[in-house]
Amino acid sequence: MNPLRSAACLALSLTSLSALPACAADLTVRVADIPSAQGSIMVAVYDAQANFLRRPVQSARVDAAAGTVDIVIKDLPAGGYGIAVFHDANGNGKMDSNVMGVPVEDHAFSNNARGTMGPPSFEQVKFSLPAAGATATISLR
Repeated sequence: MNPLRSAACLALSLTSLSALPACAADLTVRVADIPSAQGSIMVAVYDAQANFLRRPVQSARVDAAAGTVDIVIKDLPAGGYGIAVFHDANGNGKMDSNVMGVPVEDHAFSNNARGTMGPPSFEQVKFSLPAAGATATISLR
């Protein structure tokens, strides 16, 4: 191969490598205590208080299964995150609530955090995702 072409191929290779996420990690969200196989399990991952319960950095949906399901969220940068999960038992794509605004579908947050008179804060649900990846186990209630 001619030296000029070799240099061009090397530069192109290095350019494409720089587009890959640095220290990308996979997060396995293990959702436990699912009461039935009806509907879906919805997962949302948040990276800041300002976005918490508003704009997830990633989300996923899987078919429900009674017991436990694992959902893998790929290529997250290492850092602090919080997770919200709910069992969309009726499959309508949203968390249903009663007339008082209290959720009527099973739900939970990372660290199995609970709020008082509302959802927990981002600080309560926040955990550290290392570059090697991690598994977060969350029990529905």
